[in-house]
Amino acid sequence: MTHQEHLLPLLVVEDDTAIRELLEEELQDAGYTTLGVPSAEEAVALLSHTTVSLVITDVRLPGMTGIQLLQQLRQAGSELGIIVITAFGTIDQAVEALKLGADDFLTKPLDLDAIRDAVFRVLERQRLAVSHDTNVSHFHGIVGKSPVMQALFHDASRLAKSDAPILILGESGTGKELLARAIHQESPRNDQPFVPVNCASIPADLMESEFFGHVKGAFTGANEARRGLFHSAQGGSLFLDEIGEMPINLQAKLLRALQEKTVRPVGGEREEPVDVRIIAATHRNLSKEIEQENFRSDLFYRLETFSLSIPPLRERGTDIEHLVFALIDKHAEAQGKQIEKFEPEALNSLLNYPYPGNVRELENAIMRAVTLSEDGSLSHKDLPERLRAKSASDAGAPLVATLSGEVLAASQVSTPTSTRWPSLEEVEKRYINKVLEATGGNKRRTAEVLGIARRTLYRRLEDNEES
Repeated sequence: MTHQEHLLPLLVVEDDTAIRELLEEELQDAGYTTLGVPSAEEAVALLSHTTVSLVITDVRLPGMTGIQLLQQLRQAGSELGIIVITAFGTIDQAVEALKLGADDFLTKPLDLDAIRDAVFRVLERQRLAVSHDTNVSHFHGIVGKSPVMQALFHDASRLAKSDAPILILGESGTGKELLARAIHQESPRNDQPFVPVNCASIPADLMESEFFGHVKGAFTGANEARRGLFHSAQGGSLFLDEIGEMPINLQAKLLRALQEKTVRPVGGEREEPVDVRIIAATHRNLSKEIEQENFRSDLFYRLETFSLSIPPLRERGTDIEHLVFALIDKHAEAQGKQIEKFEPEALNSLLNYPYPGNVRELENAIMRAVTLSEDGSLSHKDLPERLRAKSASDAGAPLVATLSGEVLAASQVSTPTSTRWPSLEEVEKRYINKVLEATGGNKRRTAEVLGIARRTLYRRLEDNEES
């Protein structure tokens, strides 16, 4: 798994099979997924039921030309990125294509680096436009256009209107506190305090006093009365992060506070009324915690009635692209910088990494990269080492070249009475196949090992198939 499933494919429209495969492999090596068709008519048919992010089309095609394809897509209102390529390019043709809405115009013979750069530029412009698009869904600062996040926002907005406790579930770094704040902002209590507390950060022997307060003299050091977190959140929302870390004896008192809407300060003799909406969160599996007698089942059922689950970043589809650019803007602005250039390798690493630490890990990586960036450019070397290491490991281990002697031995054909040496053409064919096998079919790496251009490799593979 390359973690690229969330990226929409690029569509290559080219009737020359070798060139189409060359383009597709080049783009795949750059981290994109691709689809390829030999005609504009097949492209139109494919686009009727498949979503892509960009079209790369030759001008000269059997039947409908690439220019006609461009014109048809634009007249249909398509905002797809479109790059036009031709071996017969003229200034007039380039101007016509650009007037019709092409995003870029390149000529053959193909400069593969230029094509990669053009694809990156077009996609980056699209992503930057999306990151600034007011239609991108934000829920009180949470970016999420994927269906799973849209459903979460919808449910959170509905639950916010009630006064019932809410339990937010999700892996570490998914943004549970952000969602809790959003719920508070959506609720009728939004003009009252939102008080967050991390249950794991409070010493167990001080937790009851922190939550419910204490009277003067309640314990050693209690030189004056102190109001607790419940009183601090009066009329508003109290966010209990990592509630799974709360000692079980305090869980009983929390449950009573939820049921009776009263609290008793440590050392106090009477209950005091409180009006607080509880929003709790945890990354733990509370059902397992109940089995291990670390969490009260009655408190769990009280909270779990209205629960929300935040999906991990790896399950949020194209949201990661919106998040990358939104976070770059956020941290560039905070640091007074302007990021104008983004190395494709850096973008690929950011989009491909699985993020076990979720949005928090992504934001930390981008904050570091923006901090280290120079001259308005965010480069691959600015990313944390673990992202760069993952990118390198995905590229595969260095290829160990096959010894020519082994190839000759494999090529040699023996008979009972004689040894027939293969022709040079046979040796070349078998050697190419041997290197292809060693590289796992990666034609780019095969061409590098053979010391030939990939275009040459494709031609020789075509010749081998014909022979």
